[in-house]
Amino acid sequence: MKIAVALPARPALTLNRVASYAQLVRPRMGLLVVATTAAGGVLAAKGNPDWNTLAQTSVATAMLFAGASALNQLIERHSDALMARTADRPLPAGLLAPLEALVLGCALAGCGLAALLAAHQLLATALGAFALVTYVFIYTPLKTRTPHNTLVGAIPGAMPPLMGWAAGRGELDSGAAALFLVLLLWQIPHFLAIAWIYRDEYARAGLRMFPLFDPSGVRTGRQMVAYTLVLISASLMSLTMGRAGWVCAIGVVTAGAVFLHMTIAFARNRTTENARRVFHVSVVYLAAVILLFVLEATLHLGL
Repeated sequence: MKIAVALPARPALTLNRVASYAQLVRPRMGLLVVATTAAGGVLAAKGNPDWNTLAQTSVATAMLFAGASALNQLIERHSDALMARTADRPLPAGLLAPLEALVLGCALAGCGLAALLAAHQLLATALGAFALVTYVFIYTPLKTRTPHNTLVGAIPGAMPPLMGWAAGRGELDSGAAALFLVLLLWQIPHFLAIAWIYRDEYARAGLRMFPLFDPSGVRTGRQMVAYTLVLISASLMSLTMGRAGWVCAIGVVTAGAVFLHMTIAFARNRTTENARRVFHVSVVYLAAVILLFVLEATLHLGL
């Protein structure tokens, strides 16, 4: 008589599953959320925040946006399967079931909001709930309906620093508005560059990104330049409100000039390589500006 013995799951399969869950929540986006949330809190508290509260708010915000990412991928799993850059994501690749993404997304988003409430961050909770609804239920469906979906998607993308600001000060003011504008405007040239690079894949997946309606790229280039110019002005709003010193302002203008140069280069010669340069420089620009603002708040550069 043979006795069946259940063998333990192979470690490789377990590691693959963990990697799939990690890919579902996009940890790199989580790091950006934590960084911008923390920056908002530090700036609101003028360099001296309640670090425990800020840490809890930052982690809770990251959980919320991780849940939103999982729900976004759940909704877009069919279009993701049609694009080479996303076909290997867990859902289109069949590595995870849709129900798993639904449970994970709802659990993370719910825990994120609950953690904000537990920290008595009512304003941050309201902002987070608004961002979740806007991102998952408005922006995501709009990607198949209008080429202006990026403008809508930029709103929840700019919420983390506002949530940090709310945690650091308990209210939103002109400084919060300036920071929100920087994150909002930054996303337009950043995502236009991505949309240009992958315009053929977006077309195949039925996602109505702006470059699909601008085959020559002329309007795409003009929008990149225009939004970058406004972005530089918005990033200097803190100076005009007496919140930043000249060292910070010089750094912001320098970073903005490099970013603007890249967008102008794309507008003149609309190649995929120039779009990639815009994308990479946009990432460096945001990191530099946020770091300059935080250093100014903590070290009072130029004051």
